[in-house]
Amino acid sequence: MINLVGFAVSNYYNKVKIALLEKGVEFTEELNWAAKDEATLARSPLGKVPFIETPQGPLSESQVIVDYLEQAFPAHPLIPADPYAAAKTRELVTYIELYLELVARRLYKEAFFGGKVSDDTKAEVRQELDRNIPAFARLARFSPYVGGDTFTIADCSALVCLPTVGMATKAIYGEDLLAGLPVREYLKTMGARPSMVRVNADRKANQELRASMK
Repeated sequence: MINLVGFAVSNYYNKVKIALLEKGVEFTEELNWAAKDEATLARSPLGKVPFIETPQGPLSESQVIVDYLEQAFPAHPLIPADPYAAAKTRELVTYIELYLELVARRLYKEAFFGGKVSDDTKAEVRQELDRNIPAFARLARFSPYVGGDTFTIADCSALVCLPTVGMATKAIYGEDLLAGLPVREYLKTMGARPSMVRVNADRKANQELRASMK
């Protein structure tokens, strides 16, 4: 049995959760707000979430976890068997997470949390995204899945990262910088999947819990 640890507002927690659900792996969930106590650090050395507990021990970092799940539970694969196709899938994950989400993350303080981001940072992020989004568009297929005709780990990343990038850029720049891509249609279609119905419901419940704690 896998124990998934973290909180359901976290995009990367949900990336792992989608993979578990899509693969049909049984798992439990443990709420942890990225604590820095010894019990957490013993399982995730930086106190980051998500992390999982396996029969062999703990694992942290979402992509490490997803790669482990692919090998440990080969049924319902989320990575193609062909080496080149598998590499292209991982390439797409990298573009989504490193060149879109990680760049846009520099805006989140102001976009979502009531803080302020400097005008220089906003300009730098805009410049990077204006370069990176067209590059991502060259790889993405949205036919109907982000990488083609099969649901893969790239969808696990896209489903949690693309909405956040879109919302952040809309909040900061007054426009969704992903609007030129069929992201909205993709998210609507994918939102009907049982895995996404559960993830979205659990995220909403977790948001309400967090709000009640303030």
